[in-house]
Amino acid sequence: MKLVSILVAEDDPADRFLIEESLGKSFLANTLHFVKDGVEAMAFLRNEGMYADKVKYPKPGLFLLDLNMPKKDGREVLEEVREDPTLCTIPIVVLTTSKEDEDLCRSYKLGANSYITKPVDFEGFVKLMSVLDMYWFGIVKLPDQ
Repeated sequence: MKLVSILVAEDDPADRFLIEESLGKSFLANTLHFVKDGVEAMAFLRNEGMYADKVKYPKPGLFLLDLNMPKKDGREVLEEVREDPTLCTIPIVVLTTSKEDEDLCRSYKLGANSYITKPVDFEGFVKLMSVLDMYWFGIVKLPDQ
């Protein structure tokens, strides 16, 4: 299994906690980085400002992206990443509470690799993270960082 860095863009502290804890329960060994909004996400991805250290903040091998965030929402981030030739190969999984068909269709049109509605409980998050681990890091061939 390939070890890569995972970037999670999530503004809700409770959801960040659930993601982090459920990844621990699924024994995922990849490095996990959190950002709280779309502006921070783009700074991380471009190694700007406090994220300038490329060793400490490497290009992620997987990006879990919430759609509804402050400053710059996930739709804007998705579009910006897909238009940037240095970032466009990063696999992006939209992980959101939205069940709207418009968000689903728009996310795929903008280049999302997957669209997942957030589970409502901890056990659901654990199961989801286990499946993500198996799929993205056990089955799929990812580009080198």
